[in-house]
Amino acid sequence: MSSSTSNHYSSIVTIDDTNSKVGTPSLGDVGQPISKKGTSIPTEDGGTLHVQPFRRPGSKQLRAVVTFVPRPSRFDSSDSGAEQFRGFYTLFWIFCTLLSVKTIVYHHKETGSLLSLTFANVMSKDLFSLLLSEMVLTFTSLFAVVLVKAFKRGYVRYYWTGVVIQHVYQTIMLAAAITWTFNRQWAWVQSGYFTLRCLVLLMKIHSYLAVNGYLQEMDEKATKVEQRLRKLTNKVGGWDQAVSDARARREELEQQDTTPSETPSLIKQHSNNYFGQPPAATALRNRLQNLEVPSVLKRDLSSNSIATESSFKRAAAPSLPAVGPPSHPLVDHPDKDISSLAHELSELEAELTSSHKNKTRWPANLTWANYVDYQFLPTLVYEIEYPRTDRIRPLYVLEKTVATFGTFFLLYQYTEHYIMPFVPAPGQTTGQSFVHNLVDLALPFMICYLILFYLIFECICNGFAELSCFADREFYNDWWNSTSFDQYARKWNKPVHAFLLKHVYTSTLSYKAVGKGGAAFLTFLLSACVHELVMAVVTKKIRPYLFVLQMSQIPLIALGRVPFIKRNKILGNTVFWVGLMAGFPLLCVAYCAY
Repeated sequence: MSSSTSNHYSSIVTIDDTNSKVGTPSLGDVGQPISKKGTSIPTEDGGTLHVQPFRRPGSKQLRAVVTFVPRPSRFDSSDSGAEQFRGFYTLFWIFCTLLSVKTIVYHHKETGSLLSLTFANVMSKDLFSLLLSEMVLTFTSLFAVVLVKAFKRGYVRYYWTGVVIQHVYQTIMLAAAITWTFNRQWAWVQSGYFTLRCLVLLMKIHSYLAVNGYLQEMDEKATKVEQRLRKLTNKVGGWDQAVSDARARREELEQQDTTPSETPSLIKQHSNNYFGQPPAATALRNRLQNLEVPSVLKRDLSSNSIATESSFKRAAAPSLPAVGPPSHPLVDHPDKDISSLAHELSELEAELTSSHKNKTRWPANLTWANYVDYQFLPTLVYEIEYPRTDRIRPLYVLEKTVATFGTFFLLYQYTEHYIMPFVPAPGQTTGQSFVHNLVDLALPFMICYLILFYLIFECICNGFAELSCFADREFYNDWWNSTSFDQYARKWNKPVHAFLLKHVYTSTLSYKAVGKGGAAFLTFLLSACVHELVMAVVTKKIRPYLFVLQMSQIPLIALGRVPFIKRNKILGNTVFWVGLMAGFPLLCVAYCAY
């Protein structure tokens, strides 16, 4: 068993708790508050999230390190026996296949051909120009690497010169992409794809620049702290003498901690613990040592077979993986000023150094290869290093490739035969009432939405994750069980949710005048504006229907938190599904006909 299988993924979220309105800090969709002493949160797929808040000396920012094991997606076929409702999943695809066969038979009976190519003609129009435009768009993103290399050499400071350059660059890039889309007069398929591709690229660029810009600031601060620390050590006999004093002090503290007269109850009660280790840390260690990793990520190096449970436990059992680099050698120095600076330097180094296999330290990650690798990873949040699987499984890649083409064929067929004939042309009607159009389109839109979701998040994202050995496969959660639209927003698209949480919600909370409610509102507002921008580009007109519908969810979310409604999960889930099923055809008819 490769040790890379048990790598743990870490990210840092900054939470401002100086505002009294913020209350107990919590992390997005984690369903329980984060204790200031640390919280161990079990996940549904067998993992454990450990949240340990801490403050840097003199800082008002509460930070949380989130650690979790690599996970597969919920619908991964290799883990097919894990869920009680797997049969309904299989039944859905049997239903889709039968509907596809029926469509082919009836279309052949009416026209003599197996498949209509009307939608194919729309998609293939100006295809070469679209691909070339995407290549140019991707190439322009390389400016981000040039900018972070300027951060590295000290030519540009991220705060605030770099921030201004970053936002001007991203604004120009978005404006140019939208202008080009209108100039080419692309159909709605090409316009929608190119706009979404641009937005994905912009989110990746923003995270890449924001994270590396922040690390530039931390690196400069670490350099200054180390200089101050060396000056202080000169007053106590030099660096070597200070290290020797700290080592002696550490040995003295360890001897005191293990003295029987002082700690008999601790040793007796926690005989398997490290001496002096708090019970919460011991519980987390024991839980991680006995953790059962999802079978899809258990790899046998000699074949494609799944590793046994016992073999994984033997590989994972030795110890809890360290998060970040070891503590500074002067943290135990008897001089309080030296010890305090050493602690601060240790925390800065922990932020600057990856907690994964290679222990990469900034700025060693600022390479062209690292950026290209990041572009292929199915994530929108940049990290110095990611958890990786040990190898690529060819059969798994083949499975996802076949599933991609199969689901795309179903999506094409249903759109061609069950949606396009019932969509009114701009400024015209189909001769049917508005309600009749909604009824005709509700079920086809819902089926196409489910297939499109599966195509993107299960087939494409998992395929790229396997090819890049990206271990964290939680691209979505059980959004189909949502009882409110805020749960749905957090669960159905985890990559975008993680980006908004880290780079919008949390960044907004860093301003003392903004509380949790204000940060959530601004995040929701930005999301609604971006969605409306996509619709404006696709339909070539400004009709804020989607924006109004998204913003109207805010009072509905507040209503859903009323105790009576919150307790009735069946009612909440029913309202969610009815709203989702009615929303798609309503928006389609509204944008096309009005």
